[in-house]
Amino acid sequence: MILRKYMSLLGVGSANIDLILPKESYQRGEVINGYFTITGGTIEQQLKRIDCDLVMHDHATRQKEVIDTTTILSSKLIQSDECNHISFSFMLPEKLSASSEEISYHFRTRMTFNEGVESKDLDIIHVV
Repeated sequence: MILRKYMSLLGVGSANIDLILPKESYQRGEVINGYFTITGGTIEQQLKRIDCDLVMHDHATRQKEVIDTTTILSSKLIQSDECNHISFSFMLPEKLSASSEEISYHFRTRMTFNEGVESKDLDIIHVV
């Protein structure tokens, strides 16, 4: 048991998060409704927070810019091998540039625990 706890602190067998979105393409100003799937690891872990950033990547300048962030604070205990769903809602800004060869968008999700490493996820979307 102690070995499993230390392995999860290093990220091995840690809980995972995945943002599930209903589609890939969205209009400017559209509300995106999806959910996070949280799957427990080999031991129980205390969830601290979930941060989800909308990131714009300008491939021409190689710069990334965080457009907006959604944060969910929680003290939920994630049991080993448990599966949970948490609702996600995000309104795209009206003034976003459309996706192109130079501009792309993605959601970068981080799940932080009281102890252990963060679980991360990345989901690409297209803005039309």
